[in-house]
Amino acid sequence: MGRRPHPRNAAGQKSSYPRLYGRHAVFAALDNPERVFRKLYVTHDVAKEIVIPKGLAVQYGDASDLGRLVPADAPHQGFVLEVEPLENPWLGDIFAAGEGNRRPLVILDQVTDPHNVGAILRSAAAFGALAIVTQDRHAPPESGALAKAASGALETVPWTRVVNLARAMDEIGEAGFWRIGLDGKAEVTIEAALGETRPALVFGAEGEGMRANTALHCDQIARLPMTAAMESLNVSNAAAIALYAAARRG
Repeated sequence: MGRRPHPRNAAGQKSSYPRLYGRHAVFAALDNPERVFRKLYVTHDVAKEIVIPKGLAVQYGDASDLGRLVPADAPHQGFVLEVEPLENPWLGDIFAAGEGNRRPLVILDQVTDPHNVGAILRSAAAFGALAIVTQDRHAPPESGALAKAASGALETVPWTRVVNLARAMDEIGEAGFWRIGLDGKAEVTIEAALGETRPALVFGAEGEGMRANTALHCDQIARLPMTAAMESLNVSNAAAIALYAAARRG
């Protein structure tokens, strides 16, 4: 049997698989029965903090070794886990999980920043959202940065990637969701739009907002109750506020 390569030998090599890093992201992935692991890189200092699943290949190194496996200055905290991407859940399964409750669905229209998507996943987990829905071609892939921002929520919130967002929004409407697009110029506030609905909250891209065709597939356009002192919020902050408004209805 040949020697296992040292982490330094992998320095600079890109992997075709996501590499998750940091305690929250790695521990959450290891706790997810749906996640397929490929390899764990860990420093000797923190190895005792983790329960290593049987059969998982492990490679030990120091902090600088692991630092070569992730983006520069990424806070890996001594843990890097190479994984396979999660399977894409069917919209029909998401609809079934929403039967009999008013848990919101989150739709992202070309939100491409992994930190924003990760933060939205975290808020979705905090406020009990059913899932997030994105277009496959215009959303970030699973990555360490996204998982770090999600703080474990990547493993717990279903994420459905669809080929055609407009067609998916039609299916979402037919399933009984009230599709609310967020736009700062709308006259109706998010609280008024939510009412007693099963909401699907739609958020546009950073800067550009919702595309015109996406807005046409909404049942209503609403705004957050903001003062004139601020024109807009980052999309992840807006999502957190809208999800809180949906959750507080009880």
